Amino acid sequence: MDTGLAPEDGHDTSPIWVSDESSDRPATPPEEAASTTYAPVERASLKALASRFDYHHLLRRALVALAAGVVVGFLLGGWRIGLTAAIVAAIADTMYRARSVSSIPAWRRPSAAERRTEYQLKRLERNGFRTLHARAVPGSDAQIDHLVIGPTGVYAVDSEKWDKRLPVRVQSHRKLFHGPFNQKPRLDEARWEASQASELIGKALGREIHVVPSLAIYGPAIPWRILNVRDVDVFSGSMVRKWITKRERSLTSAEIDSIYRAAERVLPSRYPES
Repeated sequence: MDTGLAPEDGHDTSPIWVSDESSDRPATPPEEAASTTYAPVERASLKALASRFDYHHLLRRALVALAAGVVVGFLLGGWRIGLTAAIVAAIADTMYRARSVSSIPAWRRPSAAERRTEYQLKRLERNGFRTLHARAVPGSDAQIDHLVIGPTGVYAVDSEKWDKRLPVRVQSHRKLFHGPFNQKPRLDEARWEASQASELIGKALGREIHVVPSLAIYGPAIPWRILNVRDVDVFSGSMVRKWITKRERSLTSAEIDSIYRAAERVLPSRYPES
């Protein structure tokens, strides 16, 4: 969730604080059967092709080239000049789209904060950690940005990019503020996502699985190392790896593999490949 400017990672040597307050919080159609008779194949018409979204940019480019060719050819009185203008216009449109339009739809691109966390977590793979990114919580619009399974446990990490101009503070170790804005909804959401992951993975494996919720914040300076607020660990995004690795080892390689495979099944990818 990008709400700020360029991130600035801050470190602090303050001790870990823990709050004492917690609260709980409360789906392609099937393929058609093959027919025993075969109808003749219908040829695609120009109208049908034009109606398809993935051909819109080609139609637009053809219209741009045609318009440029007609206008220039008419004004300068030559079809060769018009043809040249049409080719130049098509090339220019191609270059413009290449620079201004990503091949990846906007709704599938991870945020800058998610990319930074993903980069850090990738470096943990050599130490036996496995990570699932952008996992959906079934029956909701919620997303777990990063689910990490490794020797020290299971973690749900939500990556946040906040406005660096607004300070981050805590009131009575129970309320998290970004400037004047109370971040209780974000804490509740992070805790609920982790609890759902715990329930779904545990049900799939037939045993209790504890998933630790967290917020990794990029942008403003965080005036502590790790602070537990409403049962959610809150820290600077630069602390992700240290937060995960500086815990006691509690899972074997076999357990990590089984939890990872179960999580992959019960927490589908938010943006599955077509």
